[in-house]
Amino acid sequence: MSPARAEVLEGNAVTGWLYSHRDQILVLLILLAGWHGLSLLLGVYWVGTPWGVAVRLYNGLLSGELIRHSSYTLAEALAGFVIGCIPAAILPFLLRRLPIVTAILDPFMVGGYGSPKLALAPLFILWFGIGIESKIALVAFTVFFIVYFSTLSGIRALDTKLVLMAEVAGASEANVARYIIFPGAVPHIFTGLRIAMPYSIGGAVVAELISANRGLGYLIQLRSMNFDTTGVFVALTAVCLIVFICNLLVNFLERRLLKWRPPSDVTAQKE
Repeated sequence: MSPARAEVLEGNAVTGWLYSHRDQILVLLILLAGWHGLSLLLGVYWVGTPWGVAVRLYNGLLSGELIRHSSYTLAEALAGFVIGCIPAAILPFLLRRLPIVTAILDPFMVGGYGSPKLALAPLFILWFGIGIESKIALVAFTVFFIVYFSTLSGIRALDTKLVLMAEVAGASEANVARYIIFPGAVPHIFTGLRIAMPYSIGGAVVAELISANRGLGYLIQLRSMNFDTTGVFVALTAVCLIVFICNLLVNFLERRLLKWRPPSDVTAQKE
C-alpha cells in the first residue's frame, strides 16, 4: 500500500470516528464551557478553570506524581475487583439447583448490597489496617454484590424450555451449564462487570480519603486541606480518566468474547 493511500485511509478512519462520536464530543464541549463559565462566575479559587486543570494534569504526569498515585489506586481497585468478581460470578451457578438456599441468602445479599460502603470503610481499616489490604477488602465487598445480582438475573432470565429440551435430549448437567446456562448469563455478567468497574475505583478512592499516605484519594484529601481547588479537580480528572480507560477495556473484552451475540439496536444505528 502506498503512503498516500494509507494516509487517505487513516484520514477516513479519523473522520468516521469523529462523526460517530459527534454527540459525545458536543456534550463534552458543553460541559467544558459550563465549567469555564462557572469558574468565571464564582472565581478560580472556588472552581478551577479547565485550562488550569489541564496544565496541572500535564505537569503532574511529567513529574510522575500523578502516575505514582494513580498506579497505587489502580492496583487496589484491580485487586479488589478480581477478588470480588470471581466468587460473585461463580456463586449463582452453584446456587442454581438450590432455590431454597438462594431464597434464604437473598435478604442477606440485599442487605449487603444496600449497606453504605462509606460507613463500612472505617471498619475495614480497623480490621485490615491502614495498608493496601483494607482498600482491597472494601473494593471486593463493593463489587461482589453488583456482579452477584447481575449474574443471578442472567440465570433467572434464561428460558427454562431450552434447559428442559437439552435434558430430554440427554445432555448432562455439565453440558447444560456449559452450552446453555453460561452463554446466556455471560451478557449479564459483563453488565455487572461494567457497572462494578467504576465502583471499584470509587471504593479505592473512598478508602484512601479516610486513611492513606498515597493514592488519588490521599491526593484529593491533601489538596482539599490546603484549599487547592485546582489540585482537587486534577485528581478527580485522573480518577475519571482511569474509569474511562478501564471501561473501554471491559467493553473490548466483552466484544471479543461475545462475537456470537447480535449487535444491539444502538450499535446498529451507529453503524
